Amino acid sequence: MIYEVPYLPESITLVVIVALIILLIRDVLRPVLLFVGALAVLLFVGIISPAQAFSGFSNTAVFTVGALFIVAAAVQHTGALDQTAKWLLPAGKSTTSVVARLTAFTSFASAFLNNTPIVAMLIPQIQRWSQKTGISSSKILIPLSYAAIIGGIVTLIGTSTNLIVSGMLEERGYEPFRFFELTWIGLPAAVLVFLYMSLFMHHMLPEYQTTKTEDNDDKYQYDLEIPQNSNFHGKTLTECGLRDLKIAYVAHVKRAGHIIGPVGPSFRVQQGDKLTFIGSPQYQDILMRDYGLSRAVPELHEQDTNANLPIFQAVVASSSRLVGKSLKETNFRERFRGVVVAIQRKEELIQQSLGHMKIQAGDLLLIEAKQGFDKQWNSEKGDFYLVVKKGDALTTDVSKVPIVLGITVVMILLAALNFVPIVIASLGAAILLILLQCLPENKVIKEANLPILTVIAAALGIGQALEASGLASIISDFLLLIATGFGIITVIAVVYLVTNILTEVITNNAAAALMVPIAIIMALEMNLDPHALAIPVAVAASASFLSPYGYQTNLMVMGPGKYKFLDFSKAGLPISILLFGITTCIV
Repeated sequence: MIYEVPYLPESITLVVIVALIILLIRDVLRPVLLFVGALAVLLFVGIISPAQAFSGFSNTAVFTVGALFIVAAAVQHTGALDQTAKWLLPAGKSTTSVVARLTAFTSFASAFLNNTPIVAMLIPQIQRWSQKTGISSSKILIPLSYAAIIGGIVTLIGTSTNLIVSGMLEERGYEPFRFFELTWIGLPAAVLVFLYMSLFMHHMLPEYQTTKTEDNDDKYQYDLEIPQNSNFHGKTLTECGLRDLKIAYVAHVKRAGHIIGPVGPSFRVQQGDKLTFIGSPQYQDILMRDYGLSRAVPELHEQDTNANLPIFQAVVASSSRLVGKSLKETNFRERFRGVVVAIQRKEELIQQSLGHMKIQAGDLLLIEAKQGFDKQWNSEKGDFYLVVKKGDALTTDVSKVPIVLGITVVMILLAALNFVPIVIASLGAAILLILLQCLPENKVIKEANLPILTVIAAALGIGQALEASGLASIISDFLLLIATGFGIITVIAVVYLVTNILTEVITNNAAAALMVPIAIIMALEMNLDPHALAIPVAVAASASFLSPYGYQTNLMVMGPGKYKFLDFSKAGLPISILLFGITTCIV
C-alpha cells in the first residue's frame, strides 16, 4: 500500500536524498541498490506516483544509452580501433609527442563512442610501451582519462550524462539537445585542454618509474606463510634473511587472528605466521623457493596446484559487489573462480591481511585463474572496469571491422544531420550489429549494462520527486537568492559549481538527474531558456578532474598508473578552472 504524505514532503525528500548521497560516499551498497531503494521509499510514502517513479524506465535517454553501450562493445570486440595503437605509441617518440597523439585520438573517439572501452583498450598498450621505452606510464595515463572525459562533452552522444539531461528536458516538454549543441563549449575546451596536457601536464605528473625489465607493480601487497616445522620458527626477521630485501619488505604479520606491525628487524617469527610483503608479486616464487615460505592463499583447485595458471589484472569498479567487503566475506574463490594473490592500492598502506582487508573501488587485483577469466569478467559488467591477462591486450575479432565502422558512421551522420532522433539511430545501429553477429549473442544483455541503466532510470525518478515535493523550488529559490544580485553569469556559475561538487561526491549521472529539475525552475523564474542552465549542468556533471572517484575512467587508470589522490587534484585543477570559465562565458 502507498501512503499519502500529509505534510512536509520536501523534508522527507531531502532526508532521502541526503541519506542516498551519504551511503554512496561510504560505499555501503552497490549504487543500483541504493538508487532503487531511495526511489522505493519515495514511492511508498507517496511523494511520487507509480507513473512518476517509473517514468525514468521509459525515458528515451535510457534506451539511447543502452544502445550506445552495445555499439561501443561491438567496436571493442572487433578491435576496430586497436590498429591505431601502433601510430599512437611509436618507438623513439618523446613523451610530449605521445601524449599529444593519445589525447587527440581519445578526445575525438570519445566524442562519438563510450569512452570506457577506449580507455580499456589503451591501458595495456600504454603499459607495454612504457616497459619497452622506460618512460613511466604515470606521465600518460591521467591525460588519457582526462582526454576521454573532455571528448565526451563535445557531442550529444559523447557521454550518458548529456543524453540524460537532454532526455529530462524532452520529458518536461522542452526541446532536447541538438547533436552539436554542446560543441560550442566542448570543442574549444577540448582544444585548450589538449594544448595544456600536451605541453604542460605531463611535466607536472609524478614519475613512478617503470623499468624495461620489470612490470610497474612494486607496490602490491601479498601474503606468505611460515610453514609448520620451519627452521625460521623463533628467529628474528634479520636472522631469517627477510630484512633489507631488494625485492620486497615485510610490512606486518598476522598471528592468531591479530595484526602485528609495523615489524622491526628484531621481530621473531613463529610457524603459522602470515607475513604481508609489499613489493612486486613476481618475486613470490623466489621468496617461496629461496626462503622456504609457503602460499598464504589457497590454490584455486587441488588439481590445479601445478598447472601454472595465468595471472590477470582487474580494476575494481565502484559498482562491484566486492566494495566494502573482504575477499572472505564475498567468497571470492567460489564466486569468481579465481584466487587473489596480490592487491595494490594507491592511497594507503593497508594494515590488513589479504583475505580480511576491505576492498575499495579502484583497487588493482592480481588474480590467479583459468584461461578465459578475462573474457568472462570483461563481459560481466559491474564488478570490474577492466580485466586483462598480465602482459596481454584485450582479445578482439577483426573480421567485421568494416561493418562495425560503417554502421557506426551512418548512425552518427543520421543523428548529426537530424534525419532521425538519436534514440532511433542508436537502436537501429545496435540491432543491425546484433543481427550481423558483430557482437556475440551471449554478450548483448551484459554489454547493455543493465545496472547502469537501472541507476539512470531510478535517478530520473528521484528527479521527479524533487519537483513533485517542492524541494526543487526551495533549492532553486535559495540558489537564486545567493546569485541573482550579481547577474546572470553568477547564476550560471552557481549551477555549474553545485553540479560539479555533486559529481565529485556521487556519480555524474546522478548529479545531472538531481540538478536538472532545479536548473529548469531557476531558468523559468529568470525568464531564461531552460537550455541556458541545462547546458552547465551537463558539462559540470561530466567534468570530474579533481578526484579519481568521480568518473570511472579515472578509477581505471589509478591502479596501473600508481597514482595517489592528490595527483588527480593537482593535474586536474587547471582543467576544472578552464572548463568552468569557458562554460560560464559561452553560455
